[in-house]
Amino acid sequence: MFEPTDQPRIFGLPAGVDFPAALIQGLKTRLAATPPHEIANVQLIVNTQRMARRISGIFDHGPAGFLPNIQLLTQLEQAEPEFEMPPHVSPLRRRFELIQLISQLLTREPDLASRASLYDLADSLAGLIDEMSGEGVSPDVIGNLDVSDQSGHWERAQKFFGIVNHFLDDASAAPDAETRQRLFVQHLVDKWQHTPPQHPVILAGSTGSRGTTMLLMRAISKLPQGAIILPGYDFDMPNAVWTTLSDAGALQGGDHPQFRFARVRKELRISPDEIAKWHDSPPPVPARNRLISLALRPAPVTDQWLSEGKHFSDIDQATNQITLIEAASVRDEALAIAMRLRKAAEEGQVAALISPDRMLTRQVSAALDQWDILPDDSAGTPLQLTPPGRFLRHVAGLFQHRLTAEALLTLLKHPLTHSGQDRGDHLRQTRELELHLRKCGTTYPEPDFLHAWSSVMKQDVEGWVNWLIECFCDQRREGEHDVQSQLEHHITLAERISAGSADQIGGLWEEAAGRKARDVVDQLTENAPYAGSMSTADYADIFGAVLSQAELRDRDAPHPNILIWGTLEARVQGADMVILGGLNEGSWPESPQPDPWLNRQMRDKAGLLLPERRIGLAAHDFQLAIAAKEVWVTRSKRSDDAETVPSRWVNRLSNLLEGLPNQGGSLALAAMRQRGDAWLQKVALLESVTPVDPAIRPSPRPPSAMRPHKLSVTEIKRLIRDPYAIYARHVLRLRPLAPLMKTPDALLRGIVVHEVIEKFVREVSNDRQLLTQDHLLDIARDVLRKDVPWLTARALWTARRERASGHFLAGEAMRQNRARPVAHERGGEVTIPDLDFKLTAKADRIDRDADGHLHLYDYKTGTPPSPTEQSHFDKQLLLEAAMAERGGFKDIAPAHVVEAIYLGLANNPKDSSAPLAETPADQVWEDFKTLIGRYLDDDQGFTARRALRKDTDISDYDQLSRFGEWDVTDEPVSETLT
Repeated sequence: MFEPTDQPRIFGLPAGVDFPAALIQGLKTRLAATPPHEIANVQLIVNTQRMARRISGIFDHGPAGFLPNIQLLTQLEQAEPEFEMPPHVSPLRRRFELIQLISQLLTREPDLASRASLYDLADSLAGLIDEMSGEGVSPDVIGNLDVSDQSGHWERAQKFFGIVNHFLDDASAAPDAETRQRLFVQHLVDKWQHTPPQHPVILAGSTGSRGTTMLLMRAISKLPQGAIILPGYDFDMPNAVWTTLSDAGALQGGDHPQFRFARVRKELRISPDEIAKWHDSPPPVPARNRLISLALRPAPVTDQWLSEGKHFSDIDQATNQITLIEAASVRDEALAIAMRLRKAAEEGQVAALISPDRMLTRQVSAALDQWDILPDDSAGTPLQLTPPGRFLRHVAGLFQHRLTAEALLTLLKHPLTHSGQDRGDHLRQTRELELHLRKCGTTYPEPDFLHAWSSVMKQDVEGWVNWLIECFCDQRREGEHDVQSQLEHHITLAERISAGSADQIGGLWEEAAGRKARDVVDQLTENAPYAGSMSTADYADIFGAVLSQAELRDRDAPHPNILIWGTLEARVQGADMVILGGLNEGSWPESPQPDPWLNRQMRDKAGLLLPERRIGLAAHDFQLAIAAKEVWVTRSKRSDDAETVPSRWVNRLSNLLEGLPNQGGSLALAAMRQRGDAWLQKVALLESVTPVDPAIRPSPRPPSAMRPHKLSVTEIKRLIRDPYAIYARHVLRLRPLAPLMKTPDALLRGIVVHEVIEKFVREVSNDRQLLTQDHLLDIARDVLRKDVPWLTARALWTARRERASGHFLAGEAMRQNRARPVAHERGGEVTIPDLDFKLTAKADRIDRDADGHLHLYDYKTGTPPSPTEQSHFDKQLLLEAAMAERGGFKDIAPAHVVEAIYLGLANNPKDSSAPLAETPADQVWEDFKTLIGRYLDDDQGFTARRALRKDTDISDYDQLSRFGEWDVTDEPVSETLT
């Protein structure tokens, strides 16, 4: 294939050329004069499976012929089965072994790191081991680094490096994938020095950014028929610039897109002129390649822009098919991209969105969904976010905590739960159980509670409840357990929950997501013996982390012409139009990940990879992608929380064009933006909505027969302040749905305090010796232990009772001397015959003194209403006094009410007396009758938020009344209902 030469054979293909297609064309051109079967002797080494598939696909499209021997760079050893080497260690096994060692280290020295970072530390150390193996860096090199200017961080890192040394010492006996590949490449190098292959050996598509790859490149370049083909080689860059890059270190030039190629040239000792084109396939827009090459020159570049820019004569040709989108938000950017992809789908055009920003690509996918377009996303969906992934993580959560109502219903409603048979019955029973849990406010559903619920159900749910108790209750596991047994129990329980109470086969492992999850579980099962023992919390974290590293991709369902690629896919595939999305600093290029072990200078001294390498590769991907025929360059000016900074490459291109006004650069940039603005205007039209008149402030007037004829004293305040809430509750009969879980909120605190005070007062009434703070706090602790399962809330509320007890005890001593309690939580009612209306109440406490007079008390855990508020709005105690004087409370003879007092029980307790002297009970009752008579009149409307205390107060029915579309300054609009 090749003429003999003493020089290394290095070829390149310019950016924008379809690399796999040009690679094949170059092969066929060089072998045109040979028999057809000679191509089968070509050993073609590529660096990705996608590249191999694309090359095979091009041959499959014809004409009929022989295939070259296509091999993956990472699977070269398969071609030499006689080469004996231990099989590579599974990456998961390596991480499990590291987790054991790191866990022991953190147990001895917990200050080194948090246990929550156990898997992240293991993953990071495994990556460092891989990198040291791939770059040929020994532990001694790390140990001999000059760290005189480092802080105590280095001492902590050294303790972890001891673990790294342990694994690298055993590398040959139990190699990981990187070590095994380097060992095999070294074997090939040694073998080829003595018996070099005579057939063509071609390494295509690699940039030489890894040490092992560079080692192989050097060896192939010396073979009689060896060749290297570089992707996206910049043939427009002057030799002087190549020399600058070759002389620059990785810290100075590593972020340039062609830096790796400059290093290849330097390693192989060839000049830029000695790198020939592999094939004459021209780039789609040669002028754009020259423009981008100039824009991306290594710093400093201004002098080169000035010297070379004035000779640039075809800027219009270079930019006339570039559209620049600078959207106001990520949403606008995603919608603009989605609209262009939709247009491509309608026209049969192959269009690809290239972006490392997964949030942007997901928003684009969501926008395309409104037109029923499912893009072919190369990244797929993280397995942890698929239904099986979420299901398995929820099941793992059962082992960590006591079962809550929320956790129970989360799993019961999951589509994979009870998927074996009778799922309709399961969902109906789940709904009934949820309503019961909300009604009872049960935080922790225990077996006794579930059995009690099943006994009152009309349907026979005993079998379902038994399955519920068996699978969900008492699954919490304390202490540490070996991972193998935890995994086995986890998967067995998950399958049981998925199967359901009928004990059928569930759908957990069905469909593509289920099969992928099964594969991951099989890998975990295979490597679990190496993980040792750990807590259930650590197990759940590690299980979720392993799931997050797997991805699910459905290759059959998506649209064939609408593609979403990562930057790597863009190197090996072609599209009619390309969209470069998310071009902001931090997205493209991505912000370097923090390195917990070595800083940039230490990495450079040790010969490890630098953060600039990733930036340089991202720059190379940008240079390749923007060389397509039709290109969109998009970014958002603002992210969700801050202003963004344009990607350095967009900045360079914009600055270069602005600096070439005489060559038409400014006009070209304005035209690029104008094309983008036209699409952003379409986005604005798509997002525009027809204005709708806001809702009016309602004041419905239902017929008198439908109006409430029975209210409690606590609802009268609501009738005065927010009549619409009374209408919604009693006329429409709408009730707010109770929360799923009882929480330590103000309502529960009030219930608990009432129970504590009632029990205390009863006992003190029988024995005055018990009127002590110790006895009050003992009762409080007993009630809190029974009704408040949250330890934090229990401690806080006990402290509050202790702070408020002095005020209450001093007042209680006077109250006990003044009168004797005769009723607690006593219900009562009074009917107004003329209005056919009944008022009900439940008094917290009623005392009777020696003269037969009554004293009413109401316990208030919040701030008691002032006398003025009681006179006009909060009439609860005044109405209870009026009811007591009319004999409205059961077994309490009517008598004069001397006083009615709110007893404050808050942190800063304060009592508040009802203004009975200013508004006697008889006057209160007459005013009340007038109020009720007015609201029973057909002409009276129930106005929303009529007189709430503050505009910020929340009503249960604000959403129903459409509050927000109107405010309290709007006049209410009455509506007569029939």
